[in-house]
Amino acid sequence: MDGRDLVRSVRVVGSVGAAQRLRTVKAAWRRRRADADALPPRGPERARVPGPVREVEPGTGGGVIRFNRSELRILVTVNGAVFWGWDGAAPEPSYALLDRCPEADPRAVLEPDKDGGWRVVAERVTVVVSRHGAIEVRTPGGVTLRRDLPPRWWEPVGGGAARWMQRSEVPADARFFGLGGRASGPRLRAGTYRLWNTDPGHAFGPGDDPLYVTMPVQLVVSDAATHLVFHDTTWDGTVTLREGEEGAGSGHDRAGTSELRVEGGPLRCWVMVGTPARVLLAWASLTGAPALPPTWALGHHHARWGFGSEQEVRRIVSGYQERGLPLDAVHLDIDHLDEHQVFTVDQERFPKLPLLAEELRGDGIRLVSIVDPAVKAAEGNAVYDGGTAVDAFVRDASGQLVRGVAWPGEVVFPDFTHPRVREWWGGLYEERLTQGFSGFWHDMNEPTSFAAFGESTLPRSARHALEGRGGDHREAHNVYALGMARAAYDSLRELAPKERPFVFSRSGWAGMQRYGGTWSGDVATGWPGLRASLSLVLGLGLCGVPYSGPDVGGFDGSPSPELYLRWLQLGAYLPLFRTHASLRAGRREPWEFGADVLEHARVALVERRRLLPYFVTLAHLARRTGAPYVRPLWWNAPEDRALRDCEDAFLLGDGLLVAPVLDPGADRRAVQLPRGRWYDTVTEQVYEGPAQVLVDAPLSRIPVLARAGAVIPVRGDDGGLELEVWAPARGRSGGGLVVPDGGDGWDEPELERYVSRWKSRGKRLVVERAGEGGSSEPPYPVRVRGLGERSAQM
Repeated sequence: MDGRDLVRSVRVVGSVGAAQRLRTVKAAWRRRRADADALPPRGPERARVPGPVREVEPGTGGGVIRFNRSELRILVTVNGAVFWGWDGAAPEPSYALLDRCPEADPRAVLEPDKDGGWRVVAERVTVVVSRHGAIEVRTPGGVTLRRDLPPRWWEPVGGGAARWMQRSEVPADARFFGLGGRASGPRLRAGTYRLWNTDPGHAFGPGDDPLYVTMPVQLVVSDAATHLVFHDTTWDGTVTLREGEEGAGSGHDRAGTSELRVEGGPLRCWVMVGTPARVLLAWASLTGAPALPPTWALGHHHARWGFGSEQEVRRIVSGYQERGLPLDAVHLDIDHLDEHQVFTVDQERFPKLPLLAEELRGDGIRLVSIVDPAVKAAEGNAVYDGGTAVDAFVRDASGQLVRGVAWPGEVVFPDFTHPRVREWWGGLYEERLTQGFSGFWHDMNEPTSFAAFGESTLPRSARHALEGRGGDHREAHNVYALGMARAAYDSLRELAPKERPFVFSRSGWAGMQRYGGTWSGDVATGWPGLRASLSLVLGLGLCGVPYSGPDVGGFDGSPSPELYLRWLQLGAYLPLFRTHASLRAGRREPWEFGADVLEHARVALVERRRLLPYFVTLAHLARRTGAPYVRPLWWNAPEDRALRDCEDAFLLGDGLLVAPVLDPGADRRAVQLPRGRWYDTVTEQVYEGPAQVLVDAPLSRIPVLARAGAVIPVRGDDGGLELEVWAPARGRSGGGLVVPDGGDGWDEPELERYVSRWKSRGKRLVVERAGEGGSSEPPYPVRVRGLGERSAQM
């Protein structure tokens, strides 16, 4: 017995909520005993390296290289992605891949290289394998982007999962991004990052790691090119990063390094090379296109843990309506459930929930329900009885149900790595649809099981189906939420076939964009939490998850009026725009912060609604190209080092640059501009990039700049679509894309292209729709801006 844990147990039991606290103590000891029995300490291990090349078997797109103690399977696919797997591991099975591995590129050939090595030459990349197993990824011009040293692994003498270590080198000028949702990013500094989805158990800030969504996905940006690397392993692990130095020591560059360590294998890797846009397109084609949210989900959401009753919901909605504030969705937290039990309703507090939902929908407001995976372990609970009947719940190594603790008390957990369980769970959403809910908010799905000490999750020895392969929680933990999201999304497509599902999840893994998005989780109220909010959204977008956003105002505490307003102003330009707070936090309604804040908040809310057609277009582009709505400033110029190091501003699509205020008391801020002409969207003042400029940021707004020549779809005064065109510089042209989708169905609207250019020697600006048959007049009203006093309605 660990004395420190015994002390923790005594403290917990003696605190508030003794019955539930006692459950967490019992659960912690039960978890420890289960793992001690089923996962004995690791015994002696054998350290291994591949050794020299023994034989080679070329094949379509690559082949197999056999070393003395391992074999390397290498493959280049038709979309330009490169795969390699040690111990002969193939790309499948994989939770990350959309369906199956893409087709091999028949033009890519495995051929001998110098010094006994081998190489595969493809259109976009060359892969060179040394005679001892080092792998280099080079541009077609021969510049090395990544060098993976021969891996090392440790095999238990008595059998079991091997531990792997892979050390990689990147150019000295390279910068690291990604690894899922990281509060300290978006650029990842030197340090160690854990790959284990984790509920921190408290409101987090920039110093907390890991968080709810971790992914072994890195985007590495250097002068020569951008590359994405994905280590397809779901096991617990770490990534240790060190940035390089140029001209270090005796004048030679020191490479940056990335060291991966994982507790199980096999070791599999994907690499994609090119521009950021090309890399994310390849990633989306590999792991699946992002789900397209319904149009209403791109508006403003209001949530709170603690609405408590239908009357409170109506009061909040009336507050928005009476003040003329846009509102598109209301989220109900666990307090609307019957004793916190999933797929139930508290009939005393919400006696006529379907009627409430119908009334709100009539006003253009949708209801969103929280859904937790933990099921109260009590006979008579319909979900527990139904799950027991189909053997849906996770069991331990001895065959007993794994019991944990969550909001309902003692609970069990569905095994979402089993197709039968996903089908059963997905069918339960019919009850939510009957209650009138239009969207679903997955929480606590890391999965979280409260514990007085140790990890707040399931025992590592808990057994999972893993699609029939069998395994334990060490391998299943990181994909648990992914399976839950898949269960909901696939079922909702059948239960409500005419509507696009709206699912967003606190936890997830590579490929989660196929089923929806995510949010920040319990970000701390404070200026550091505001800054972390932007880091999370940018980082997740670069991992292929374009739809995300924070709890506006922070999850805990009471934000000052200034902090609340700056958070709301940032949120208005992020994909998921949701205010939310905990049961014990201060209010989040705009009118609670005084008359001045209310009027400034109105401006932000109205502007979000005005930009809704632009967000719809960005959502469609994300689905078709994998490009995130929110992009780092270097997106179109990754070779620009000043932009590469900028973390406090972002591009919204190609047309807008948003520079949020992230520090208290600021009424001006410096903005690093990419190349080209930019207009302040309020004053229409012109700035020329590349440059750093000082821009006014009064409390009433944050700086938003439009790219010269941009054509941006907006909502006109009559509610219809309108084109807002920012004049290009004289002698230059511009343009933009529009997807006119106002519904929630499955039709694929046509992608419309518009061009803005000067005619008559720069005396007349025209905007035309470009098509296969030539150009034509736009079918929408056009408003030209950036012409000073000559701004006009066309």
